[in-house]
This record gives sequence, C-alpha cells and structure tokens, in this order.
Amino acid sequence: MRNFRKSLLTAVTLIVLSFSMSYSSEPGIGLNDAHLLELGGSAKQATSSPLPNLKFVSYNIRWRSGDELRELARLFETDPEIGGAAVLALQEVDRNKKRSGNKNSARLLAAALGMHYAWAAPPSVRGAEEETGVTILSRYPLSEVRRLVLPHKGPGGRRRVALGATVKIGATKVRVYSVHGETRIPVDRKLEQMQAVLDDLARHPATMPAAIMGDFNTWEPAAVTKTFKLFGDAGFHTPFEREPTFRRRVLLVPIELKLDWIWLRKLSVSSYGIDQKIDLSDHWPLWINLSDKLQPTGDFATSH
Repeated sequence: MRNFRKSLLTAVTLIVLSFSMSYSSEPGIGLNDAHLLELGGSAKQATSSPLPNLKFVSYNIRWRSGDELRELARLFETDPEIGGAAVLALQEVDRNKKRSGNKNSARLLAAALGMHYAWAAPPSVRGAEEETGVTILSRYPLSEVRRLVLPHKGPGGRRRVALGATVKIGATKVRVYSVHGETRIPVDRKLEQMQAVLDDLARHPATMPAAIMGDFNTWEPAAVTKTFKLFGDAGFHTPFEREPTFRRRVLLVPIELKLDWIWLRKLSVSSYGIDQKIDLSDHWPLWINLSDKLQPTGDFATSH
C-alpha cells in the first residue's frame, strides 16, 4: 500500500508539473507559443550614455520586405524626420510568411541598423502561417521583454499582440511598448485591449517613464475620443491630436484616419511630427524628440 501511494503521489506530481510547464507566467503564452517571441541584435551604434537627440518613432510598416525593407532601413538612418531614432516601435512586421519571402524582417532591420530588437506575434489560427508581429528596435539594451496577447478575437478568431520592454538609457529606465490593436471589434473592446497594456505597465513603478506606441486601429471618432480619455486618466499625454496617420484610396476616394499613437508618461517633447512624405505603407510614421535629459531613476524590480 505504501508503494502504491508513493507511485500515485509521483504520478500526480508529474501531471501537475507537466501542466505547469505547458504555460508561462505571461498571459496568453503557452509552450507552443514560445517561438513567437524573439530577441536579438547587436547594437553596434549604442552607447551607455544618452544620445544627444533622443528620438522615438512608431510606424506600421505593412509587412514591407525585399527592396522596400532595405529602403526603410535607409530612411531609418538618414531621413530628416525619422532617421537616427533611439527607439523604433514597428507593427505588421513579418517573420515567416510567404508574402515576404519567409524572411525575418525584424532581424534584417536590426542587422542593417546595428540595433537590439525584440519581435512578437499572436498565435496563428488553425495552423496557418505565422501572423505578422510587432517589433521594438533600440540602440540601448532591452530587458524585461514581455509579449502580451491582447484580449478579444477579431475576424476568423485572429488575435493581436503588444510587446513591452525596458530600455536603459544612461541611468534611466524607460518602459516602451509596440501595440497593434484589432480593427473589427467594438470600440469598447478596443479600449480593453489598450487597458491590457496599461495593466502590464502597472507591474512597474508609477515613477517609471513610459512610451506606448503603435497602431491602435481607432478609425471610429468615438474610439479616438475614448482613447484620449483612457490615456489622459492614466497620466499620459501626447503631442498629437486628431491628425490622420493612415491613408488609403477606396474607389479613387482618399480615406484618411487616425489610427496611430505615441503616448508618454514622465517624458517631455521638444518636437514631433508625422512624416507624410514616406509612402512605403498605407500608414505614416510618427516621431518625437524628447526635450530634456532623462533623470536617473535607479534600478527597478521586474515587477511589484
């Protein structure tokens, strides 16, 4: 009987361990999803000291690849508005999709720019190709990287993700996010996707500077209004108002929408803009320059 109980206890323990290992502590990520978070790069141009001009850029690149991706890398280096950024938050970045030659676009950009990178994608639907992902590229090392599968499914059960990482610039740690929200869900559910990102940020000290960037797909006027309220109530500000960030022609009629955002906490802006001369995507890139030197924030715990 003693041996039987011992064997039963061992079997139960193995089952519990097996179950616990099938999921990480990160929401929405199981063992089979681990490959949908990737980190790499070597920041050849990075330094432990702050750059003289700290620029952040957010851009939905609409799965550019090949010559267009190389042109995008050139613009990220030389363009008067988006060139020379310390941090890039990109959306619709392909890794293993036929339309982009099954290339790893985040890795190619990081290699061309000499930057660190993190890339994340939502789970694929019914064994289809990998979904397009979101990326953070940084001239400074990335830590505390976290993939967030956003709540609420879109058409056909597809999911969307956000990606968070901590960037250490000199003695300051800044929490940054690249977000790609769902298009075809009700406005209140879009707000819940944004709230999921704010909830993740709440794991870090409220004194930590933060930038939440990306394509929130706020094409409805009510979504824009509610986004301002949500982030304003959370202590964020943005230099951008209701300027369109997206343009597409439908039956030869240009449609312009406010989809993309940069929201800031405890960071000030000296200049900003929407680079409308860049037409590699149906979105335009947004950029900001921080106005003053970052203050030391000390070492933070991963969560609290």
